[in-house]
Amino acid sequence: MDLFGLSNRCGQTKPTETSPTRTLGSPQGDYIELHRKRNGYRHDHFERKRKKEAREVHKRSQIAQKSLGIKGKMFAKKRYAEKAQMKKTLAMHEESSSRRKVDDDVQEGAIPAYLLDRETTTRAKVLSNTVKQKRKEKAGKWEVPLPKVRPVAEDEMFRVIRTGKRKTKQWKRMVTKATFVGPGFTRKPPKYERFIRPSGLRFTKAHVTHPELKCTFNLEIIGVKKNPNGPMYTSLGVITKGTIIEVNVSELGLVTPAGKVVWGKYAQVTNNPENDGCINAVLLV
Repeated sequence: MDLFGLSNRCGQTKPTETSPTRTLGSPQGDYIELHRKRNGYRHDHFERKRKKEAREVHKRSQIAQKSLGIKGKMFAKKRYAEKAQMKKTLAMHEESSSRRKVDDDVQEGAIPAYLLDRETTTRAKVLSNTVKQKRKEKAGKWEVPLPKVRPVAEDEMFRVIRTGKRKTKQWKRMVTKATFVGPGFTRKPPKYERFIRPSGLRFTKAHVTHPELKCTFNLEIIGVKKNPNGPMYTSLGVITKGTIIEVNVSELGLVTPAGKVVWGKYAQVTNNPENDGCINAVLLV
């Protein structure tokens, strides 16, 4: 009896499964493709592939951190080239074609009648304004009139208020700069009030100048968007030089490209309100 199935009683070998015919020049290690054609993929093939691709960034990071000397320089150069190419590709996809009128140069010779009233235009690849605006908002960067301002020290911003029976406690602070509080603001009881914002330094309106119209309007303040000195001053509503405030521009009649009325826009404070007794700002357009 043939235990191994190598031959039958007649001494003839059993017919084996015919291997696929190979064409000349084909790779010899195509058994993986052949197995996939016959049986398909593993049940978790695509999930494993996705996880492997997700781990690639960590592996690349480890290589970048561990590689030293000439290997590290070569790796950094290669990675820099890849990133530059990626940024170019992304920028190219975000570009949109725009037309603009060509300079009116006097052409030599006669022009046919059907071309007289036609304006020649040139196409140029430019980034649309909406894409630029979105990028600025994402980066948190704005083209502001005062890009750099002097930082205000905490001693200058707050004045220590001594409290308690023997005036030994020093946990209260009085804000010495101009502030904005909402219309429905009510003070906390003195026992719980940490920061005191004097009513004489609270402002509700600002003199906002439109840079294109060259006009100044007295507009209501909606809120304090960002104080350059820190998030604590922003939450307190402290207004110093360089602060971005939101103002109500509904009475100016500004509209969006879609035709909707704009009622709130940002403006940057350009003066020291606590010294001048008023807030002067420039509208960010």
